[in-house]
Amino acid sequence: MKDGNGSLATPSPKISNRLTLKEHILEIVSDSGEGAQKAGQTFGAVSAKMGNGVWTVEIIPADIQPPPRTKESASGIRIRFGSGKITNAGDEADMLVAFNEIVPYTRIDQNAYREGTIVLIENKWGTDESKEIRESYSRAIQDFHDRGFVVYEIPMEEECLKLTPNPKRGKNMWVLGMLSHIYGRDMEKAAAQVGYIFRSKSKAVIDANLQLLQAGYDWARDNLDLCYEVPSPASEEELVVMNGNEALSFGIQAAGIELCSMYPITPATSTSHHLAECIQASGGIIHQAEDEIAAVGFAIGASYSGKTSVTITSGPGIALKTEFLGLAVMAEVPLVVIDVQRGGPSTGLPTKVEQSDLLAVLYGQPGDAPKVVLAPSTIEECFHFVILARKIAESFRMPVILLSDANLATGVQPFPRPQLREEWLAPPVDQSPWKEGAKPYGWDEKTGLSHRPIPGQAGGEYTLTGLAHSEAAKVTYLPEINQKTAALRSLKLATFGRTLKPPQVHGDEEGDLLIVGWGSTRGAIEEAVSRAQEKGLKVSSVHLRFMSPLEPGLKDIFKRFKKVMTVEINYSDSLDDPMITPENRRYAQMAWMLRAHTLVDVDCFSNVYGQPLRPGKILARIQKELDNL
Repeated sequence: MKDGNGSLATPSPKISNRLTLKEHILEIVSDSGEGAQKAGQTFGAVSAKMGNGVWTVEIIPADIQPPPRTKESASGIRIRFGSGKITNAGDEADMLVAFNEIVPYTRIDQNAYREGTIVLIENKWGTDESKEIRESYSRAIQDFHDRGFVVYEIPMEEECLKLTPNPKRGKNMWVLGMLSHIYGRDMEKAAAQVGYIFRSKSKAVIDANLQLLQAGYDWARDNLDLCYEVPSPASEEELVVMNGNEALSFGIQAAGIELCSMYPITPATSTSHHLAECIQASGGIIHQAEDEIAAVGFAIGASYSGKTSVTITSGPGIALKTEFLGLAVMAEVPLVVIDVQRGGPSTGLPTKVEQSDLLAVLYGQPGDAPKVVLAPSTIEECFHFVILARKIAESFRMPVILLSDANLATGVQPFPRPQLREEWLAPPVDQSPWKEGAKPYGWDEKTGLSHRPIPGQAGGEYTLTGLAHSEAAKVTYLPEINQKTAALRSLKLATFGRTLKPPQVHGDEEGDLLIVGWGSTRGAIEEAVSRAQEKGLKVSSVHLRFMSPLEPGLKDIFKRFKKVMTVEINYSDSLDDPMITPENRRYAQMAWMLRAHTLVDVDCFSNVYGQPLRPGKILARIQKELDNL
């Protein structure tokens, strides 16, 4: 039972009746290296395999080895899970598991908790040999109570010491067991998942972690009065559970891409780790280059030889790849580029989310360098968009850039198991004789398309060059040739754009306010808009997946609303600042594009806090905008 302050005082009997919840938001936060993320990832995976909707967001410190027991050391994960589909990380958390009293303050500063949030905190610090630590712990516990948190002080280390001499390496599994009892998780699935994540370890290591898992479950059963149930709907549909980077990796293989060349960079690196484990089984290889420039050069060379390759990076890598991307445009070599965006500029916020690279990938090259740019909005789309990107790159002989971000990269979500199709795979390399008289850049005057000779084709030899060239691949500086070839490269975008359909409107086709989003913000935007619609507000949203070319019909959609506003995770000036006027204001990146493309006065709401957007914050902004109309 709890004492008057909400702290655990004496054990309570097992509670047989569980409180049924539609959904819950759980956070696990520890010092870096204590395994909070692994515990949360496992909990999320087990919940998804039980049929719950799940979305996770990792809490990653900026430094590699920050000092322990500091706000900067906070590392962990947020898991939102429910009875229905979950599309974003939600608002304030319902429960927090903290391995010490300092790390929660990083999340408190970010308004991650609310009055009534349940805090399960390691109690060892209250009896630490250091007077300073004991006092710090006491002050924090009192502060948590003052904030309205419901505090349970948990003997995590004391219980783990009964099974292991090093509880720092096992506490996370004990916590997983504790949470498994609290939320009624399937222990067989939990044990199987623990076995899977430690599959490369010895049986002794696996058994030790399973003992800790069971011990945490048993202790919670005997000592806690927290018993919840988050039902999962019955479904015959087979689901897979993965994060966005894993979905990208599987998408690369499903597309028949046989080479990935990259240089490690946060938050894209885990894609290459996953590929390194399994791409050989699908006949491919992964090449770790010496730097970002070498990585894209290697990929372009491989694509030139006949098999379209992929290079994976983040914002700083895009900057370094700029010249080679221009070469791929001018030489018309198909290439897939995956950019897992993070905060910028420069090194910026390497472990935090930002939609920072849209304008860079569109306009970063000198001269006119058209390319197709896609932005998946879900983890499932991360998988399918790689397949689409390869097909576009080969059909249009151009680079295709896929913009993911840190929110998708580490977020875990279930989705229907893809049924693999042969047409997804890259076709065999064409080695039939080159048609006599055909030119290597024989552009179709109506579409800008041309057939690509592959090295090794008899009669298909040509000079690959980044210089301005004619249809015959001859270097030329004639004004009319340069103008014509630039127009034909651009015509490819128009040709592809004619295959696109207008985006679907989420809500009514007309109203007071239209929210426009792109990328990983979709779930939060659509949840906020749905909440607003339930309140009777005339607000709708559209979500764009094609950044270049843009989806058609936008101007017709926009004119049916009194106001249009983008919601983005990148920088824009606030008109509340006395130095900012409508004339000198800088807009969010998608807003810039839409204003130029549609000539509509598109407004924007954005920030660069490095955090996923919350539906509650978006809803508050919707209400403010409608109040001002």
